Amino acid sequence: MSTTIHPFRLEIDQARIDDLHARLAATRWPRPVVNDFSHGQAASLVRELAAYWRDGFDWRAQEARLNALPQFLTEIDGQPVHFIHVRSAEPDALPLILTHGWPSSPVEYLDLIGPLTDPKGHGLKDGPAFHVVIPSVPGMGLSSPLAGPGWDAARVAAAWDTLMRRLGHERYGAQGGDGGALVTRELGILAPDGLVGVHLQQVFAFPSGAPGEMDGLSPFELAGFERLDHFRKYAGYVDIQSKRPGTLAFGLVDSPAALLAWNAELFFGFEGERASEVDRDRFLTHVSLYWFTGTGGQAAEMYLANAASGAGYRELLNPTPTAVAVFPDDFRSVRRFAERSHSRLLQWTEMPRGGHFANETEPGLVVDDLRRFFGALRAREAIDAGTDR
Repeated sequence: MSTTIHPFRLEIDQARIDDLHARLAATRWPRPVVNDFSHGQAASLVRELAAYWRDGFDWRAQEARLNALPQFLTEIDGQPVHFIHVRSAEPDALPLILTHGWPSSPVEYLDLIGPLTDPKGHGLKDGPAFHVVIPSVPGMGLSSPLAGPGWDAARVAAAWDTLMRRLGHERYGAQGGDGGALVTRELGILAPDGLVGVHLQQVFAFPSGAPGEMDGLSPFELAGFERLDHFRKYAGYVDIQSKRPGTLAFGLVDSPAALLAWNAELFFGFEGERASEVDRDRFLTHVSLYWFTGTGGQAAEMYLANAASGAGYRELLNPTPTAVAVFPDDFRSVRRFAERSHSRLLQWTEMPRGGHFANETEPGLVVDDLRRFFGALRAREAIDAGTDR
């Protein structure tokens, strides 16, 4: 197996861009039964997005933005892995691996790179700086093609530890949201030597049915169950991707309109409730990465792998120091339930605002929470080292 790391530059042939535009122009649009979001993404929204993707979106500008960052390719466990690796100039910077979920990409983290690697240059107070590593999850976008089945969150976590050591990062932290939170929690469960802490945007722990476990939950936590009921009512994509991703793939790799509508489910919300906060250019950059790599279908395979192994959420002990950031317009993790499987839950933050893609909409809150958590770990390590002496 090759362990070589190759520099990477993203260059999409103009013919492929022209083909995308032609396919969008030739879309055979469905005739909606209702003109709202109750049966799926609204036709009006998908038509609007398709028109902008074809006539207004500047792929070359987004490509140049990515190419301004150091990008690389390597192979781990037979799988091509693409990643961004930006080193800090700060001498004591901590390596930090950031993991996106579906239907996202490393582009989700672009606004965090500057403040994390160069906090002083971004007007932040004294505290930790980071070398950031942002991989594409196997089967999603530039980490393709998917080498085979079985790439669940636990296998990705093991690959990430290999990646960090291959980069020379023997001591590092990790952060993730959505599917990336599953990967990052599995990394905490794996607890490899040198992993100092994990920061999660969700802990998908639910009531167990134990007597009294719902007693005394806060109004914030109780209101989260209404959001959970809403998710369960509409989240058909979870069932489909967990059971029949191969059938779904035929539409997602052949029709850009199908890919656009499918990937809009989480970004725009099941009822379009997040439409006003979504950066169209950022969203279309994610979708374009899936389109140009033909990974709309392969991206769903992680759901099937997680369902088969249980890595979607397993009540296995995570002994790694852990922080959880809970955003109000998202799945609201409940600390009492999370504590069942996290023995070192050191920081719990209920954010004042933000939702499922807070790395895009509220990057400042995420940066501050990361720096507070890893800064506290560093201070604790310094105290422990002084005690040892």
